[in-house]
Amino acid sequence: MAKLSRRQLIRTGLAAGAAVAVTRCANNTNQAQAPSGTPNNPATGPEVNTNQVKDVTLRMIGTGVSQINEIRDKAQEDLGFKIDVRALSTEENNQIAITQPGQYDLFDGEYFSLPLVVPSGNLQAIDVSRIKEFDKIVPIFTQNKFDGARVEQAQGTYPYRVMYLREQGSKEFATEPTNWATLIPFQYNADTLGYRPDLIGSTKIESWAQLFDPQFRGKTSILDIPSIGIMDAAMVVEAAGLMKFGDKGNMTKQEIDQITDILKEQKRNGQFRAFWKTFDESVNLMASGEVVLQSMWSPAVTAVKARGIDCIYAPLKEGYRAWGGGVGLSKNLSGIQLDAAYEYLNWMLEGWMGAFLGRQGYYSAIPENARKYMTPAEWDFWYEGKPAAEDMVDPFGKTLEKKGAVRDGGSFKERMGNVVVWNSTMDEQVHLVKKWNEFIAS
Repeated sequence: MAKLSRRQLIRTGLAAGAAVAVTRCANNTNQAQAPSGTPNNPATGPEVNTNQVKDVTLRMIGTGVSQINEIRDKAQEDLGFKIDVRALSTEENNQIAITQPGQYDLFDGEYFSLPLVVPSGNLQAIDVSRIKEFDKIVPIFTQNKFDGARVEQAQGTYPYRVMYLREQGSKEFATEPTNWATLIPFQYNADTLGYRPDLIGSTKIESWAQLFDPQFRGKTSILDIPSIGIMDAAMVVEAAGLMKFGDKGNMTKQEIDQITDILKEQKRNGQFRAFWKTFDESVNLMASGEVVLQSMWSPAVTAVKARGIDCIYAPLKEGYRAWGGGVGLSKNLSGIQLDAAYEYLNWMLEGWMGAFLGRQGYYSAIPENARKYMTPAEWDFWYEGKPAAEDMVDPFGKTLEKKGAVRDGGSFKERMGNVVVWNSTMDEQVHLVKKWNEFIAS
C-alpha cells in the first residue's frame, strides 16, 4: 500500500484484526450475553446464494473503508466469492480508474471524483432496478432532498449532481433521476475542524475563521488534497471576512488566485505547522500535540480518542463540509462477474457494513438497515445525538466515548442537514491544482 489516506482505516491493520479475533475466541463462552452486532457478538450478515459465483474474484481499488480487512472478510464469508482489495491515494485511485480499466472490477471512489472519471467511459452504468433497496437510500443522494435542510442548497460536487447518467452507455450526467447510476453510496460524513481542548486554554472553537487565529500560530494544519483542502480554506477565508465567493464549489480563476494568495500569506506568517495527506498523518499531528487545531475527518478524531487523548470535532456556526463515497462497476464486467458485483452492491447496503462503519462515525446509505446491527445505545449515540447509555466501542474493541458522552454536533439530521459545501471538482480544476501546489511549495 502506497499511502494511507482518508477512510483507509486499514490503519488499525492486521494487528488490530488479530487482536479482535483473539478476544472473540477468548470470550466465546460469553457471546450469548454480548449485544448483537458488537465486537464480542457480531451480528449475522445477509445470506446470499453463492452457488453460481463461488469461483469469482472481484478486484477492488479505492481509498475507502471497504479496504478494511474485516469488511472484506465478512463480504467474502457472506457472498461466497473472493474480493481482492487495493488501497490507494485519492490521486492514484482516480488515475487508475481513468487510465487502467483492465486493472479493476469495482471502483470505490468519492462523488467529487466522478467529473474526472466518468468521461473516460471506464465505468459502466449501474442498473438501479438491480439494487434491491435503492428506494431506501438517503435522498440526499437520490433526490437532493433532506427535509428542507440547508444541505439541499449546498455548493460543490454534491452527490445528486453526479448520481445519474442520461442512459446506459452515456458519459454525461443526468439532471434528473434515471435508471442508470454512477456509484451506489455506502458512506458519507460531515467534516469540520478538530482540536485539542487540553492545549487551547479556555478558547471555544466555534468558527472556521479560527484556523487563522494568531493565537494558534504554528499550531494549525490543513489537508493537502486540492479538491478537499480548497473547500476547507474557502470556509475559513469566508468566515474570516477575507473573501466572498460566487460559488465556493466552482471558483473562477480569479477567486482561485485570490484564495491561494491568502493561503501563501498565512504560510509566510507561520500559521501552519504542517500539511497532511493521509489519515495517519492527521492523527499523529493531533495526538502528538504538534497541532492543536486542524482540518480533520471524523474517524481521525475517534482514533485520537482511542489513544486516550481528548479531541473534539467542533460543530461550527458556518456549517459543515461534506463528502460521499460509493462503489461503481468497471466497463469490463459482464456475465457471472457482473452478477457477483451486483451481489456485492446489495450486500453493501444490507446493514452489516453500515453498522461497522457507524461505530467509527460514518453514516450509512440506508441508516434503517444499519440500525438492525447496532445496539439501541449505539444508534442513539451515533444517529440520534443522545448521551451514550454505555461506553461506545469501535469495531476493533477500543473505547471511543465514555457513558454519558454526546456526539460532537448532535444527531444525524443536525449534522448532515447543516452541510453547506461538498468536496468539489471545479471547471477550473487544472488551474486549481497548479495554484494549490504553488501554495504548498511556497
